[in-house]
Amino acid sequence: MATILLTGFDAFGGAAANSSWDAVQLAARDWPESSALVTACLPVEFGRAGDILDDLIGRLRPDLVIATGVAAGRTKVTPERIAINLADARIPDNAGAEPRDEPIVAEGPDAYFTRLPVQDMVERMTAAGIPAALSLSAGTYVCNDTMYRMLHSLSSQTTLAGFIHVPDSAELPVASSAAALRLALESGLAALG
Repeated sequence: MATILLTGFDAFGGAAANSSWDAVQLAARDWPESSALVTACLPVEFGRAGDILDDLIGRLRPDLVIATGVAAGRTKVTPERIAINLADARIPDNAGAEPRDEPIVAEGPDAYFTRLPVQDMVERMTAAGIPAALSLSAGTYVCNDTMYRMLHSLSSQTTLAGFIHVPDSAELPVASSAAALRLALESGLAALG
């Protein structure tokens, strides 16, 4: 049985909720028992979110990891192709950190590419009528920081892992984002064979 880890983030920037965590919880409801799905809500904090995710990966040893975050202003679900080694915050994180032009991992590579089958994920989402597109930028905030740290820690392993941004619930209903995440999970499981 495959083990899946699906994460979202807690609220930040004055918002009452985070659509990524709402979508994760909804996507996990009634998940089939043919695979073990573990969910977690990460803090919107540089470094700490990645450390918590790394600890979860070490304990669970999942076959598939999809971390999610909300992307304000986007109207489509966007699997991310690339995480870059740059932390550059436009607003402080929930612990007050506001890094500017800093590497995430000193001496780390400039970027990591996702290990998820992102083309297939987007095709499944659009076929289901959910607005979706590939994204070439996870930004420079905590989402990118978490994706980069995750892929860096998994660089010597074969775990399928990556990141998906969902729109804020004002742009796309949480139910649609949750349906997209379920399709992404199905795509990832299919890629595992």
